[in-house]
Parts: sequence; structure tokens; C-alpha cells
Amino acid sequence: MSAGSRGRMPSAWRQAISEDHSGEYEWIPLRLPPDVTRISASIRLSIEAEYRGWELTRVRLYTDGSRRVLLRRKKRADRPHDPDQPGL
Repeated sequence: MSAGSRGRMPSAWRQAISEDHSGEYEWIPLRLPPDVTRISASIRLSIEAEYRGWELTRVRLYTDGSRRVLLRRKKRADRPHDPDQPGL
């Protein structure tokens, strides 16, 4: 999953992000292609949670087998913003 795999977000997700008025979270939408199995996706997202602090907030499964995932993590002053995160 890379910056190129990010696409349009579902409107409900944009609304959820806009409702974060505190601004204490950074958000990242990802697209998992159909060839990524459920177990592989679970392992990849667990690694992101463990080592980079991302947490899973929303998942959508599409009929072609692809998934869209919305991750968030608390902003920290000592962590520079990196738009290419996560680097699965």
C-alpha cells in the first residue's frame, strides 16, 4: 500500500474526519487490492498499529474483492507529518 493506492474516500468517511473538531488525529485512507487476502490485510494492519501507532477506524469491502480502509492515529508534536505513511 502506497500513496498511489489511495483514492477517493466514501462521503461518510469524509464526514467522520470533518467531525474531528479537536484536530488531535491524523487520518489516512488506503485501498487494498483484491489480491490481498483477509489474513494478509489483517497482518499488515496489525504491523501498522504496533509500530506506527495507526488504528483501524473503518473498512469497506467491495464486490471486486478490494477493500478501502481508514486509519487514524493521534498527532504528536515530535513526529513530523509524513504523507506517505503508512508504508505497507
